[in-house]
Amino acid sequence: MSSRRSLRLLVKQLGPFMVHCFAVSLLFHPADACAAAAEEAGGSSTDTMILCRACGHEVAVGTDIHFVPSRLALSSRNDTLVGGRRVNVQLFENPHGHRFEVITFRKADVSQHWPADKHFSWFPGFSWTVATCPRCKTHLGWAFQPSEWPDTITKTKFEESAHTFLALITHRLLREDFASSLLMTPQSFRS
Repeated sequence: MSSRRSLRLLVKQLGPFMVHCFAVSLLFHPADACAAAAEEAGGSSTDTMILCRACGHEVAVGTDIHFVPSRLALSSRNDTLVGGRRVNVQLFENPHGHRFEVITFRKADVSQHWPADKHFSWFPGFSWTVATCPRCKTHLGWAFQPSEWPDTITKTKFEESAHTFLALITHRLLREDFASSLLMTPQSFRS
């Protein structure tokens, strides 16, 4: 009970920006208990499921992470997942001044909303389209395809191409092993 009160007080004192930073750190730096739970379950960082933070939909697997660098990123940093897997997180800003930290993926289970737009692309030579969670419709990021392709393509063509990728927003994702560690067993069920 004391820890819940402490957490509420911390959130109140930190404000929205720090809560966002805390959420990003939870995505990449879970407690040791999370790492132990993942190892006990036989999982590793490469096969850890990446979930939609809003609804828990399984969006991708850790092996789907694929770094695509962009010279237009405001910053780029390496971060560590459980088990030592390094991922590159890039910071971008849209024309409205909104900033997004993203991780690029080879593939992910998202809905893409064509037609693709060639303007204001963070990755030169690529057109983009919005990518949302297929279950709850939360905006998860963007899907990128070569600019010379038609504005509208099939989902199959996108998924089968080696030239396509997704940039998903870090604070809209959650690792499955961390989400599992958040679940509590009611005292009445403990022996």
